Amino acid sequence: MALKQQPSNRSPTKHEQVLGQRIERLRLSRNITQADLAEQAGIGIRTLRRLEAGNGGTLDTFFRILSALKLDGNVELLIPDPAIRPIERVRMKGSERKRASSSQVRSKNKQPWRWGSKQDGG
Repeated sequence: MALKQQPSNRSPTKHEQVLGQRIERLRLSRNITQADLAEQAGIGIRTLRRLEAGNGGTLDTFFRILSALKLDGNVELLIPDPAIRPIERVRMKGSERKRASSSQVRSKNKQPWRWGSKQDGG
């Protein structure tokens, strides 16, 4: 049985700060200087300092650092594999979804909005 993950209440800024702190702690636990890690990752030392401080960075920078720390094998864990399960394939009669449904299909039962309706408060 798959575990349900609770949605995070963290903002993107908070995620950046947490990841930056983890990178810094991991770097220090391995006794690597900022200059050495920046060189191994092929980035500037100021870029690494900003990332560790949680002040933003690019995905490219983040992945370069993960690679330099030999953690890039775990990147696939960030987003689960959307492979279709066998039971879903049976329900869909062997076909796999190629695109998402339009919002019009999902909202078939809703009444169209009209001026003066109760929905707009007037």
